Amino acid sequence: MIITWQGHSCFKIQDKTTTDGLTLVTDPYDKSLGLKVPNFEADIVTVSHDHSDHNNISTLRGNPFVINCAGEYDIKGVMVEGIDSFHDEKKGEERGRNIIYRIEMDDIVIVHLGDLGHVLDSSQLDYLNKVDVLMIPVGGKYTLDAHKAVEVIAQLEPRIIIPMHYKAAEVKLDLESLDKFIKEVGLQPRYEEKLKLTKKDLPVEDMELVILEINN
Repeated sequence: MIITWQGHSCFKIQDKTTTDGLTLVTDPYDKSLGLKVPNFEADIVTVSHDHSDHNNISTLRGNPFVINCAGEYDIKGVMVEGIDSFHDEKKGEERGRNIIYRIEMDDIVIVHLGDLGHVLDSSQLDYLNKVDVLMIPVGGKYTLDAHKAVEVIAQLEPRIIIPMHYKAAEVKLDLESLDKFIKEVGLQPRYEEKLKLTKKDLPVEDMELVILEINN
């Protein structure tokens, strides 16, 4: 598996074990962010909520299978489960609903939290067991801030943490910086251009914090 960060909450996740390869894309954004919009072929697209910086599927090439609501999906051997949640701490009264995605690909479990705005409840946690890679918003303002993100990490105990939805240099949104989260989580980060991963590469004991460069 190869994971590259396109910026914001958008990742390209490529499974190289299939004959032709398979590409899953999360939360593609529009030009309002100030980033080059994703423009490549995709087989599967997940959309956590209907905001323009998360739902711009029209620029992706190919004819991808689009998932934008809760439920269970099996697409070309990739298992995707969407779990209902909220964009804020008031059960969606401020910013609406959000979908968390649990993705099983190449024997690895990835959880993409979308624009989650609250700690998880027991019913949500029941769906999110044995998380290998956690993609978590940390920039506050519209989602979890650094402190709440650390609470959710403690709930899920992933093997690898990849932060997203924070104030990168190119992003126009008013978000908190990554430094605040790094200090709060207390882990030494590993910086990568892309994350190449197999099941045997996953850390066994300690969690790892991986910071990906924007690669779009």
